[in-house]
Amino acid sequence: MLSNQRGPFQRPQAAELARRLAEPRRFLQVITGARQVGKTTLVQQVMETQRLPVRFVSADEPTLRGGAWLAEQWEAARLEAGSGGGILVIDEVQKVEHWSETVKRLWDEDTRRRHPLKVLLLGSAPLLIERGLTESLAGRFETLQLPHWAFREMNVAFRFSLDDYLCFGGYPGGAPLSGEPARWRRYILDALVETSIARDVLLLTRVDKPALLRRLFELGCRYSGQVLSYTKMIGQLQDAGNTTTLAHYLDLLAAAGMLTGLRKYAGQSVRQRASSPKLQVFNTALLTAMAGLMPDEARTDRDFYGRLVESSVGAHLVNAAQQRVCEVFYWRDRNQEVDFVVRTGNRLIAIEVKSGRRRDTLPGIAAFSEAFHPHRTLLVGADGIPVEEFLSCPVEEWVAA
Repeated sequence: MLSNQRGPFQRPQAAELARRLAEPRRFLQVITGARQVGKTTLVQQVMETQRLPVRFVSADEPTLRGGAWLAEQWEAARLEAGSGGGILVIDEVQKVEHWSETVKRLWDEDTRRRHPLKVLLLGSAPLLIERGLTESLAGRFETLQLPHWAFREMNVAFRFSLDDYLCFGGYPGGAPLSGEPARWRRYILDALVETSIARDVLLLTRVDKPALLRRLFELGCRYSGQVLSYTKMIGQLQDAGNTTTLAHYLDLLAAAGMLTGLRKYAGQSVRQRASSPKLQVFNTALLTAMAGLMPDEARTDRDFYGRLVESSVGAHLVNAAQQRVCEVFYWRDRNQEVDFVVRTGNRLIAIEVKSGRRRDTLPGIAAFSEAFHPHRTLLVGADGIPVEEFLSCPVEEWVAA
């Protein structure tokens, strides 16, 4: 359980998971999210409140885990549960070879025999988890996606100010190191960036040019908040790769909760897919750690600080999009741009961020409104909605108003 000066802290998703566990029916719950967003901690917190017997196992071990090991753990949980029911939690399930086929077989056995076992599967490689679910477990599971920590969560749990959050981002494991910036940066680069790329992307997914993927991530952090064509990316990366490869690698980094490329909003899906992406980190910690600037340097560099502000707003939006709250785009027409376009159902919201950074485009809210008639336009920063207020409210509140 996270301990800090304000006592134990639980994320909002803990209450949702506890509510689901309180239901009398058995269920297969899948919990995914990027590394170090607190999946294991959240589940452990909720398990401490349960009256049913709980078996918690992890496939994150040096020895290779296979289907036989998974079946053994499942059978042990059945015996512990008895006729009264129980809970089996399997952490890092994506590391079990052919895990989805084994889970399908065991789950279907329990269905036929009416075993009252509730099963939670945790994974830090969302792309692989999703692939296993769609291939083998269709119609059998519910999902709970954990996003990166929002500003309000870091403020409540660790007393982060807005400047703290912009510079150090939303990784709870890095919060205690914020007073030692050099040590914090090593933690982000070694324990998070390198581990996520090496173990969640390269090791578990086919990547023909791993060096290119790493350089693409570095480039994306350097240009977060900016539109960059794939042709320009190839030039910057000095690689003979093609745009299809770069788009694929960007998808892999997005699935790992690290970096995404926003599509241009055009009202037509074909044109959206063909557009140059706007690069966006999921957590501003990645931007500052890759830049290598100390907090004081980041605050006094007006252009960089402006990029942090805009990227923090973008990260707030794309984390909501990853939970299927909304879809996020940008818009540009000649020399006019809207920073973020948010779509949920039939509602369209245009967001302009006044960050103070130097730009090569002009605000395009008026032109966008004339072309697409959004339900709402928002100005964040300057004389509009304060950045701290925008980041403190869930995206659902902004799109529903």
